[in-house]
Amino acid sequence: MRTPDSLLIAEDLLVLLLDDASGKPHADSTALPRALAGAVLLELAMADRIRVTEQGEDVRKGHVVTVGTAKRPADPVLARAFELLKNSRPMKPQRAIEKLGKGLREQVTERIIARGWVRAQHDKVLGLFPRTKLPARDGSHKAAMRAELESALLGKSDPTQRSAALISLLSATDVVHKVFPDEDKRAVKKRAKEIAEGEWAGAAVRKAISDINTAIMTAVIVSTSAGAASSGS
Repeated sequence: MRTPDSLLIAEDLLVLLLDDASGKPHADSTALPRALAGAVLLELAMADRIRVTEQGEDVRKGHVVTVGTAKRPADPVLARAFELLKNSRPMKPQRAIEKLGKGLREQVTERIIARGWVRAQHDKVLGLFPRTKLPARDGSHKAAMRAELESALLGKSDPTQRSAALISLLSATDVVHKVFPDEDKRAVKKRAKEIAEGEWAGAAVRKAISDINTAIMTAVIVSTSAGAASSGS
């Protein structure tokens, strides 16, 4: 398997969300694809390839559109998302997340296995339902990434644009306290929200990021509520 060239924010996010020993994600199984889709959208927004429309445009406010001058990304995951958005009618961020999330977890999983960060461990739930767990293999990249994010969350350093993006995604998915379980839950959640809302990107990108993160939060709440309802019925 060929190792991917570019490192996606979605790859970093997935690795952060995996428990090193068990290989199970901290996020709910229905929430995880939505978080990864949000990461892809966020990366396109940071690269000025997509934006969210404002009041007074031809396209109704609050819809994701591709930037007219933007070129198709070289990375296949980003290219697929870009082309889907470019060739579809403008949609709200939550709808875009739902569409982009299909098959994305599998794509990102293949990439982090190819990088040697995790290994695939296959088993069956109750001896019937296939399941793949992803325990850590080489944790050096994750350790460095965690140290950088933790430093920003504890106020020891200013976040880079990439680390701020990751923190904003962890905050939107409400798992920052699970990724950093040794820190004060309330404090890290508060600081993560402050970083997510901070001025680490230009105004237009901040608007897109805000809308994307809100869409992730909404999707996570809806999927969690639906799962709770089905399990209780």
